[in-house]
Amino acid sequence: MKRLLYTCILLLVFVAVASAQEGGLRVEDLFRFNRVADPQVSPDGKTVAYVVSSYDKAANRRSSQIWLVSIDGGEARQLTSSQGVNDRPRWSPNGKQIAFVSTRDGEGQIWLLDVSGGEARKLTKLSTGARDMVWSPDGSHLLFTSEVYPECENDDCNNKRNQQVEASKVKAKVINHLLYRHWNFWKDGKRDHVFIVSANGGEAKDITPGNWDSPPFSLGGQDNYVFSPDGKEVCFARNTDEDEALSTNNDLFLVSANGGEAKRITEVNRGSDTHPLYSPDGRYIAYRSQERAGFEADRFRLMLYDRQSGRSKSISEKLDRSIENFVWSPDSKKIYFTSEDFGYSPIYSVDVQTENITLLIDKSSNSDLTITPDGKKLVFSRTSITLPSEVFVADIDTRSVKQLSNTNAELLSQRRFSPAEDIFSKGSDGAKVHSLLVKPVGFDPSKKYPMVVLIHGGPQGAWTHAFGYRWNPNIYASAGYVVLMPNPRGSTGYGQKFTDEISGDWGGKCYEDIVGAVDHVLEMGFVDKERVGAAGGSFGGYMVNWILGQNNPRFKALVSHAGVYNLTSMYGVTEELWFAEWEFKGTPWTNPELYAKFSPHNNAKNFKIPTLVIHGELDYRVPVGEGFQLFTALQRNKVPSRLLYFPDEGHWILKPQNSELWYTTVLDWFKQHLK
Repeated sequence: MKRLLYTCILLLVFVAVASAQEGGLRVEDLFRFNRVADPQVSPDGKTVAYVVSSYDKAANRRSSQIWLVSIDGGEARQLTSSQGVNDRPRWSPNGKQIAFVSTRDGEGQIWLLDVSGGEARKLTKLSTGARDMVWSPDGSHLLFTSEVYPECENDDCNNKRNQQVEASKVKAKVINHLLYRHWNFWKDGKRDHVFIVSANGGEAKDITPGNWDSPPFSLGGQDNYVFSPDGKEVCFARNTDEDEALSTNNDLFLVSANGGEAKRITEVNRGSDTHPLYSPDGRYIAYRSQERAGFEADRFRLMLYDRQSGRSKSISEKLDRSIENFVWSPDSKKIYFTSEDFGYSPIYSVDVQTENITLLIDKSSNSDLTITPDGKKLVFSRTSITLPSEVFVADIDTRSVKQLSNTNAELLSQRRFSPAEDIFSKGSDGAKVHSLLVKPVGFDPSKKYPMVVLIHGGPQGAWTHAFGYRWNPNIYASAGYVVLMPNPRGSTGYGQKFTDEISGDWGGKCYEDIVGAVDHVLEMGFVDKERVGAAGGSFGGYMVNWILGQNNPRFKALVSHAGVYNLTSMYGVTEELWFAEWEFKGTPWTNPELYAKFSPHNNAKNFKIPTLVIHGELDYRVPVGEGFQLFTALQRNKVPSRLLYFPDEGHWILKPQNSELWYTTVLDWFKQHLK
């Protein structure tokens, strides 16, 4: 009862804050926006299919539907309407059908729907589900993935195993090797495998058997398996290293579409090789590759594997940036790609023969690139600080850009947003540090405002000109705060050297860069230096904890979400050990000095700044004990502190009602200490 009363009080507090900023973005709006993703161009180049997801806050769940819009623009129409999730639209090569994944009758399965109308037909019926399908070039088959028990040879076996586990009163787990859990789920002996199934239905065949994940786990990006242009071969990614918790050595393999022995084609490189895509003429396989083994934030190069010679080469050496998603031109002469650069994700092209790189579309945040069959237009998703993701099209020759979907027009017209400004400050060693600055809605330069500094995670990540749902700066700007979003040492999009300089130096140059950015904004004159707070998640939470240990007088209130607190204990309970061993140059017993030097828990005696701690029980990346330890130290030191604990969330707070409580609690904390 007390917990319910406390939650209601927080919600009322936020309503009071939100109403004070007339027309600004409200927390509740984040769940009213429809979220657009995954545009796919039809084979005739005339229509774009895409996914629109919406959230039911009362039911605490997401649903999604597939929509169609003309590539020339105009009114969009909804294609699917069944309950649950309907996503991943993929056109058949003849353009008459769309394959998609639907949970309409429970477990996600592949369905086929005639574009001209009619009822959808269920294609797969696996007990383990089906997802992420890819059509064969002739439309006769589809690839997809399913999580199965590697020792099972058919679905009956998988179904029986699942039923046995579900029915058993014993929930204990017997573990024999590392990486037994990952991010927010337990592995439980299952593996992701690639299957092939006839477009007419029938039994699906596992073409990547074995006790490996094929493809390996990924937090996003384009597919890790693909048909060759003649449909006879499949290229897929897999990691076969024995110590999965220590390895980033993903490799590419080739296998017949009928199954059989797979051939490894990237064995020489010990870093990660992923996201294969055949050239339309069949000569090459383009893919993304990292050179340094064990470093997940190494620059992704764009590679070409020559199918005739069996050799690979990089064609992106002229650009000191990581390649994001990419697509071939229909004539196989160019590859179009996005790459993060100073807070944006511009679109580039690279000539396959000369390796010359051309910037096509600058100063915008783009993703999900696709291309029309005639090679004249690119279709993609675009977002900004003031615009949730929508579908856009660009003419390659003229570089003119047009918005195709306008999903949230009505709600956007009712809200006032503050755009992000690019500012630059002097960091450690004289480095040029880029930040995004978002001023309060209705900003008056003659006034003094409180400021919230948002610190990104990673640490190899960046704040970009993109609309966010977990750390939306306009929520704070609408509540009357100046919002500073620094991209200090370790951030991506500023060259690999800039990114590298965080490793082995977590509390060093990065911390100084952030402090320098704060001082730079304070010198502008519109921020009250006595009302500055900071918040961050993951590495951002670590940096908040580091600031707490330095007892930096610039900060009057802090929020640490899923923050690393004790580097030694963190190493022992996290899952991706390659990360810790790269960042701290070994283990806590081989390099204890570096772990001790930059561990916030060693500075607990200095804790004085009021701090809100937030953590989820299902967070296996930064396990919940890190948050508990921090809160214990704060309480024992009599520091004003509060713990917000989510028993049903992982590294990110995703459920609508939980997310709303997260925002209202954070805003209440800053209101209490900064206003």
